[in-house]
Amino acid sequence: MEEKLAKLKKLVSEALASKNIIVDTITYEKNSGNYNVLSIVLDKVGGIDLDAIVEATKIINPIVDANDITDDSYILDVISKERGKENE
Repeated sequence: MEEKLAKLKKLVSEALASKNIIVDTITYEKNSGNYNVLSIVLDKVGGIDLDAIVEATKIINPIVDANDITDDSYILDVISKERGKENE
């Protein structure tokens, strides 16, 4: 799974580079509601607003669909990096 996520991060990063959007992290895990969640955390110098997240999601969706990371169903969650927190 790690290799698939790394490949996905590279593809998404390349697709969003022209928008100056940075892919911070991509994770795939089961949440507390027992749903599989593919989370893509985005950032941008100066912060990223909701309109940029929506635009990025439209770019990300076909990339995720074309690169089946799992046969399981999952929720795609595209979010902004929380300000003031560093990557752990």
